[in-house]
Amino acid sequence: MAKLSKKKLDELNEKLLYQPKNIWETSSDAQRKEIMALAERYKRFLSVAKTERLAVTEIKRQALEADFAPLGAKAKGKRWFLEFRGKMAALVVLGKEPATAGLRIIGAHLDAPRLDLKMNPLYEDQGLAFLKTHYYGGVKKYQWLARPMALLGVVCAKDGRVVPLALGEDPDGPVFTVLDVLPHLSRRSQGEKKVNEAFEAERMNLLIAGLPLDSDEKGEKVKMAVLQRLYDEYGLTEHDLISAELEIVPAGPARDVGLDRAFVGGYGQDDRAAAFAAMAAILDLQNPLHTAVALFVDKEEVGSEGATGARSRVFELMVSSILEAAGQPADYLAVRRVLAASQAISADAAAALDPDYPELHEKRNAALLGHGVALSKYTGSGGKYSTSDADAEYVAWIRSVWDGAGAPWQVAAMGKIDEGGGGTIAKFLAEHGMEVIDAGPPLLSMHSPFEIGHKADIHAARQAFLAFYQAAARRLD
Repeated sequence: MAKLSKKKLDELNEKLLYQPKNIWETSSDAQRKEIMALAERYKRFLSVAKTERLAVTEIKRQALEADFAPLGAKAKGKRWFLEFRGKMAALVVLGKEPATAGLRIIGAHLDAPRLDLKMNPLYEDQGLAFLKTHYYGGVKKYQWLARPMALLGVVCAKDGRVVPLALGEDPDGPVFTVLDVLPHLSRRSQGEKKVNEAFEAERMNLLIAGLPLDSDEKGEKVKMAVLQRLYDEYGLTEHDLISAELEIVPAGPARDVGLDRAFVGGYGQDDRAAAFAAMAAILDLQNPLHTAVALFVDKEEVGSEGATGARSRVFELMVSSILEAAGQPADYLAVRRVLAASQAISADAAAALDPDYPELHEKRNAALLGHGVALSKYTGSGGKYSTSDADAEYVAWIRSVWDGAGAPWQVAAMGKIDEGGGGTIAKFLAEHGMEVIDAGPPLLSMHSPFEIGHKADIHAARQAFLAFYQAAARRLD
């Protein structure tokens, strides 16, 4: 057999090997400008969409600007917006084919790890006022101490008023914080313990005030000063905090990271990176063959439970509303058939390979920052527990769609098999019988208050999701 030349070997490598490439190295000047421009939109989205309620509000605002109309029984046009309880939403673009041919669904979650308030949160101790908290989702508790925090959400008063609060986001206003122990005194209380024992959830209380009420009487005068301020400015009492939905999140906007501004750093990129990419794709979508749906859900970080999570039957109600508005049968059987004929992407962030902890990853199946949207055939943990495992035919179809569109992609797994793992909403979509696979931008420092994403991967996710929406019919024979 003749010896191969370098040119021929290069040709074989390009043809036969799986070789994810750095997007920036293969991009034109025009594409690089597109990547940076989309990143500016993404940073603005991250900075305003810090809770699921705020995310739905921002998605709705952008949808209305792009000529989407609220979906109702008499809805007109082909571009619709739906929402449920302010924490679950969907954008819909009606396709040329009837919905009975199946929907193209991209589902992302809007919730992110954070601190929530307990129902009776306000107390005073040693002349300081605090709010009691309960952490939400998978967090490393120490990451949430001794940093600027904001308090965002709503308080629902007994008289029916819904009072929005946004405290800590004004650059000239105050922020809040959870205290930590100085290293001089923490040797036994923290230093000699395991990490998961050294930082106790019941000590993660938010410092909010320190000036007492101007009074000669004894009592909790700092707490009373806080309550007086809440009443004077918002008409709220301590009782009203029982029916509050207030989230404690890192204060401040998303930022560029790196001398070259290659990265976006900010809170909530898992999973608002994928949510933004899905939104950006469907806002640009025109005249698809199949009806396209961008589904935004809540509660993924705590198991997708509740009325606004991916397990909720509300999604079926949304599908029936789509069918009804399109003039097609919307009974139970019709909804079941449409869902079973659909294709879906569970759009969720992937864990990128961390160069400081390479031993946690299996490098051949680890996502790299800057190499495109990460495709995960399955998630779960251990022996693929708690996962949806996409079939080979669907994986092949997704590959062909993305390669045909020139969308950069790579494969990804959640670390080594027995190092942990994680789940997504894929398995709950799969319960309807549809084909589904996980895909999303890779991130570093996931679930921390300051996650890191590559701008090129956000652009690649938007490109891949748009290609999925625009793809020709998926043959099932």
